[in-house]
Amino acid sequence: MLSDVMEDYLKAIYALQQDEEGPVATSAIAEYLDVTPPTVTSMVEKLEDRGLVEREKYKGVELSAEGETVALEVLRHHRLLESYLTEHLDYSWSEVHEEADTLEHHISEEFEERVAEVLGDPQVDPHGDPIPSADLTPPEEDDTAALSEYAPGDRLVVARVSDRDEEELRYLADAGIAPGTELEVVDVAPFGMVTVRIADAPEDCPDASEDRSDESAREQSLPESVAASIRVHRIDAEGPTPESGVGGV
Repeated sequence: MLSDVMEDYLKAIYALQQDEEGPVATSAIAEYLDVTPPTVTSMVEKLEDRGLVEREKYKGVELSAEGETVALEVLRHHRLLESYLTEHLDYSWSEVHEEADTLEHHISEEFEERVAEVLGDPQVDPHGDPIPSADLTPPEEDDTAALSEYAPGDRLVVARVSDRDEEELRYLADAGIAPGTELEVVDVAPFGMVTVRIADAPEDCPDASEDRSDESAREQSLPESVAASIRVHRIDAEGPTPESGVGGV
């Protein structure tokens, strides 16, 4: 049986592999989990002994097939729990990540199935991240990019936002920015601020401020670090809204 910490490492490596090609560096894992590189090295050795990761000296680690299956199962638990907490227990989307992090290691497969059934087998969690299927097939890669990569005049729709920063999620909710929100980039300042016009905030935007009727409130300046955590699709001439993609944790 794997420890909670081992599962956290596998989940972190999976998330980092979505953003990087090839092995994941020890330093990246340390930063992601807020631990020291020697701590990561020690845990990676344990995971390698169990056949859950493959390590290439001086390059980094990758999940084995078995390690990926474990990571996907933990992710499925995590994202189903986030959805259940927001939909049925009145948690805000900024609160559920930490709760799901704790609970994801301790639910049975029967509990998982019942939660999925109650929720109607959702495809994405409250932040727009895809929920792995019951057979733990990896989600398909998407064609999203960070909001910070776009230029003035680009019209976009939010696919997903990072769930790792509670304060950031509250900030986005107050601004009316959530999966499904349509945006237009107004300005990208040389010092890192990205200004967007919020064209269409979903009615069910989680935790949204009720006082957003003023027209001036429809334009929002975002720090580049926040814009980088928002994954978007470009809206083409025909205007479809593509499905959201792989996502973080």
